Amino acid sequence: MCHLQLRTLVFVAWVLGYVAFLLSARRMWTGKYVRSPLVRSLFVNMVSESEAAATETQEWYRCCPDLLGESVQPLFIQSHLDSGTKAFLRRSVEKSGWMFTQLYHSLVSTVLSPMVSRTSINGFLGRGSMFVFSEEQFQQLLQIGPEWRAERLLDLGAGDGGVTEVMGAHFREVYATEVSLPMKWHLQRRNYKVLDIDEWQQTGFHYDVISCLNLLDRCDDPLHLLRDIKRSLVPNTGRLVLAAVLPFQPYVEVGGQWQRPTEHLKIKGKTWEEQVTNLSNEVFRRVGFEVEAVTRLPYLCEGDMYNDYYVLDDAVFVLKASDSSEESAQ
Repeated sequence: MCHLQLRTLVFVAWVLGYVAFLLSARRMWTGKYVRSPLVRSLFVNMVSESEAAATETQEWYRCCPDLLGESVQPLFIQSHLDSGTKAFLRRSVEKSGWMFTQLYHSLVSTVLSPMVSRTSINGFLGRGSMFVFSEEQFQQLLQIGPEWRAERLLDLGAGDGGVTEVMGAHFREVYATEVSLPMKWHLQRRNYKVLDIDEWQQTGFHYDVISCLNLLDRCDDPLHLLRDIKRSLVPNTGRLVLAAVLPFQPYVEVGGQWQRPTEHLKIKGKTWEEQVTNLSNEVFRRVGFEVEAVTRLPYLCEGDMYNDYYVLDDAVFVLKASDSSEESAQ
């Protein structure tokens, strides 16, 4: 009995100490000044709404068209902070303020992270939803109206289906792929048809739109993936909606460790505009795609007890098969 009480006291003390550590860490991360150089370097990449001025959010969409290649300049679409994006940010800020929920999430993540991927942990906890574009931005990219409908959408690496839902209203059938089992459960609850990662290319039918959002830099063989996508699109009218985080830094998760992919795409250029041009003129053309439209958008993720949300720079492309390419002739 005494031994059980001692274990209970030790556990309670550990939990209280852990909570105290998290609260102190929260103050460190959200303080006006960050002393540690390492923490400071991380902090500048984690933008919270309370710290982000209007000029900073404008940077999310900033592009210098003159720095784009001549063939890409006329294809660029200027995006803005719209109502759909603001709604996602408000929800993220609200969830970040749920202190006890965030403490529980942090505790579970600490316990499970040595054994389970972060994606699966987020799926299990129902947190970490992503945001790439709003309905209005999606329609602007594809140059379609609210009433436009097509037959099939395939969302590769769909996560919990939050971004899939933005696109799905325009399609009679919605298919998705996902590696994480908890995320598959979320997709099935949304009534999407979940396909295995080696199944979607062999269904016997084509897709009107395939989305590949922030997957290219986490894929072991990205050029092979792009070729499979091209073969799976409806001829002539099919479109690929592809998002890539820039600067492009490809890594794949193998056995809980991050490694360089087998096929390492080296994207030339130091600026967002230079990398967009290189992707458009070199990588996409190599596999038989040409750019129809491109825009700059923030890749947003729900936050935690340290930050209201997280943000990365995205380039979002609409691609179509190029009839003149060598790949098309094969």
